[in-house]
Amino acid sequence: MGKTINGSTLRKMFQNAFSLVEENKKNIDALNVFPVPDGDTGTNMSLTLKSAVSEMNACESNTIESICVAFNRGALKGARGNSGVITSQIIKGICSVLMSNETEITLKDFAKAMQNGSDMAYKAVTVPKEGTILTIIKAMAEKAKQAAKSAKSFEEFLNDIIVHGETTLQMTPDMLPVLKKAGVVDAGGRGLVFIFSGFYKALTGEMTEVQFVDNVEKDVTSEDIHVNYESLADIKFAYCTEFFVINIYEKTTDADINTLRSRLMEIGDCVLCIGDLQLIKVHVHTNEPNRALGYALQLGELNGVKIENMLEQNRQLRKQQEKVPDKEYGMISVAAGEGLSNVFKDIDVDYIISGGQTMNPSANDIATAADKVNAKNIFVFPNNKNIIMSAEQANDITDKNLIIIPTRSIPEGVSAILAFDPNASVEENKSNMMDAIASVSSGSVTYAVRTTNVDGLEVKVGDIMGLDEHSVLTTGKDILDTTVELVDKLVKSDSSNITLFYGEGITEEDSVNLQSKLEEKYPDIDISMVYGAQTVYYYIISI
Repeated sequence: MGKTINGSTLRKMFQNAFSLVEENKKNIDALNVFPVPDGDTGTNMSLTLKSAVSEMNACESNTIESICVAFNRGALKGARGNSGVITSQIIKGICSVLMSNETEITLKDFAKAMQNGSDMAYKAVTVPKEGTILTIIKAMAEKAKQAAKSAKSFEEFLNDIIVHGETTLQMTPDMLPVLKKAGVVDAGGRGLVFIFSGFYKALTGEMTEVQFVDNVEKDVTSEDIHVNYESLADIKFAYCTEFFVINIYEKTTDADINTLRSRLMEIGDCVLCIGDLQLIKVHVHTNEPNRALGYALQLGELNGVKIENMLEQNRQLRKQQEKVPDKEYGMISVAAGEGLSNVFKDIDVDYIISGGQTMNPSANDIATAADKVNAKNIFVFPNNKNIIMSAEQANDITDKNLIIIPTRSIPEGVSAILAFDPNASVEENKSNMMDAIASVSSGSVTYAVRTTNVDGLEVKVGDIMGLDEHSVLTTGKDILDTTVELVDKLVKSDSSNITLFYGEGITEEDSVNLQSKLEEKYPDIDISMVYGAQTVYYYIISI
């Protein structure tokens, strides 16, 4: 390999970056500082890259501009959690520079792109914190500028960057005390090093390919294929065509599957052709579904054929939307668990996005939900600090006016929504909601998934932990006792109401017993128990 790369090589680099992060996402997740069972940095980065690669794979052209546009658009749509959003911004910065190159990318071009990626990432974070993924991309970008002058090949260039990134990553525990206490390096930084290692391995021939096997035996979801029904003019290919190829002929080879994929890309877009010599899943948007079926019949038998006319679907959607005029205000809330969803439905939230700690919805998920709400102004309640940035990024995807209320927990979300006044202006409602957030204290009770030292407390695997929004306040062996102790630390002299949302694994009898103990301890405070059905957390507490 010389000192330049072309569009085809760039495509392989992007694909391999996703593959390597996907392979190692559990290792990245394990680096999350808090020992709660919701470590998701690796998962969020992987899902963000998966969306980017899916969009890129639907792009037929191998020009540098086309690949960069598709990869960047997919990353934006699929960005999940803070780590995913920051990763998407790094990608945006890199792609916006690389796409200006017509046929080849030089070392100097790539170094300039990395610097832009670093700048974009820092701009995306209100208060940048060193010792995180931001520090790693900045250090790697600075090294890239130096390496571009001395490296004799692209491989050497990337290797120098990765080595420097790894060295900087090992220093992150000295930059952030919380990392040092937990005995780990920064999770997002580790993910970034994997991304660049994927680039390097693609150039050295160490390709690893991760097929989207989780989609082989089920319908393609909106996460994998984004269909815009909002404008008839946007629909270039009218028929959404899906089917399986089964009982594959003995003469069929892996090369034939690749040929089928190439042929489908010639007659349509949004192409998925995945599987092996036992089962192939095909999805394509095309104006010639007969040709798609004909190509597949050369490999085996067809099953589960589904052809939908997206033009007609669009017409029906538009008719429905025309019947219902937009109201002034709408609300979208994120919640995990049937009980919590019902709570938000009861207070007139228009759309509930299923998600939370263990499943952060993407910017595209939030934008898609907004498009389904017939309202001029839509308040969005993320109810998790790791979803706020994705919600803010959703404004770049939808034409709706989104007002993001930065709720970090379910109690904050409920409190903010109850402050809504349909007769007030957007600004007045936002101000009232922010005041409501400030008036509530939130806590949660969960269990430790590893032994560590956090916030000055020794935590062992299986311990019950009581947390507020910032730290671990108490630990114990018993759920009830730990919950009572946590409430005691959160209650203030002017507290008037305590609501506990109990999750999976907590029986109604358990909740009644806890309520009795709290009522005995706090006779002047109203105590309420609500079935939340949330996973991971035994109790979510609002005071």
